[in-house]
Amino acid sequence: MTKRLIAPLYTATALGLLAPLPAFAAEPAAVVTTYADIAAAKYADSLTTAKALQAAVDALIATSSAETLEAAKTAWLAARVPYQQSEVFRFGNAIVDDWEGKVNAWPLDEGLIDYVDASYGGPTEENEFAALNVIATPTFTLSGVAVDATTITPDLISGTLQEADGIESNVASGYHAVEFLLWGQDLNGTGPGAGARPFTDYATGDTCTGGNCDRRAAYLKAATDLLVADLEYMAAQWAEGGEARAAVTTDPAAGLQAMLTGMGSLSYGEQAGERMKLGLMLNDPEEEHDCFSDNTHNSHYYDGLGVQNVYLGSYTRPDGSVVSGPSLSDLVAEKDPALDAALKAELEATMAALAALKAAADGGFAYDQMLASGNAEGEALIMAAVNGLVTQTASIERAVTALGLNGIAFEGSDSLDNPEAVFQ
Repeated sequence: MTKRLIAPLYTATALGLLAPLPAFAAEPAAVVTTYADIAAAKYADSLTTAKALQAAVDALIATSSAETLEAAKTAWLAARVPYQQSEVFRFGNAIVDDWEGKVNAWPLDEGLIDYVDASYGGPTEENEFAALNVIATPTFTLSGVAVDATTITPDLISGTLQEADGIESNVASGYHAVEFLLWGQDLNGTGPGAGARPFTDYATGDTCTGGNCDRRAAYLKAATDLLVADLEYMAAQWAEGGEARAAVTTDPAAGLQAMLTGMGSLSYGEQAGERMKLGLMLNDPEEEHDCFSDNTHNSHYYDGLGVQNVYLGSYTRPDGSVVSGPSLSDLVAEKDPALDAALKAELEATMAALAALKAAADGGFAYDQMLASGNAEGEALIMAAVNGLVTQTASIERAVTALGLNGIAFEGSDSLDNPEAVFQ
């Protein structure tokens, strides 16, 4: 099939000159400390759940069965919950933005990694490695250089395959590479159903399906180990003494800039635009964020929750404990109580719309189906969330002004700002 790449927005949002902070009764330093504490908790939880995924993958490789494959899938789904809530830290935090493509890049040309259905097609003019299938190809040539891939390692994935030949859709690492290796392709189009990779793709001997089961297991193992290592790095950046923590806590003005940039950019250009409105405009399930597992409804929900977390200064961890403290809401309420009340209500309304979308998908109305042309119910569910995200972004912009901050620019999206360009 024809592959269409929507380039991920990995570059840090440009910030203008930081104005001196006005006086607040609530201390901006305490607010950015809460922000850093929540980031530290989210990345620590992402690491913990990734280690649980790592153990489940090891069990699958040791004993391939329907049960061990299902356990690995369940662990992957659980790992997405804290990670998606961390995406609000991307924009405005250069350390996160520069790193994020290693762990959450999408969409990917999955034929780079493993076998695909014949309908997928072969190499394209844009990407000659779109159907490389490195699992079945132990040696190949990249940019005129012979590559020995007889042993699949984290270094091979991160150093050679990831964005091979400078092509962003050559995604070889991260959550979505692991997702593909657990679920396989979703060939249902806008019909119900996720990928259906058989557990025998990890079997040994004559029961192996898909060929190269040992190399597929090696790739899954290496990709999962790499994900854990990448999350270990980011968790350390937000822990006490970490560089990301220092960047926002040593200069509270810069910290507030990062907070609002992340909230506005994720709400508007990234989630409302690239992840939701665009797929609906194209009626294309390939635009799903978690397309192999049909988990996109949960990704959208937890992205939205992450934005709300930052504004309210509160995050509920998987174990039920809460990390909270002085918040942006406290600061805005001092300057403009009506704006604070409006933004909190808008965040709640967005979460209600996302919860309705999530409930529908959990009830059997798959996000794939919502994207289908002419599906009025699906369009209404998606657009309610899109409209909520757009509305809250306008109030986030007002909060920037209320706090006397300058130079913040939110990420945009053609699907929202220039719809005609989507079809050009």
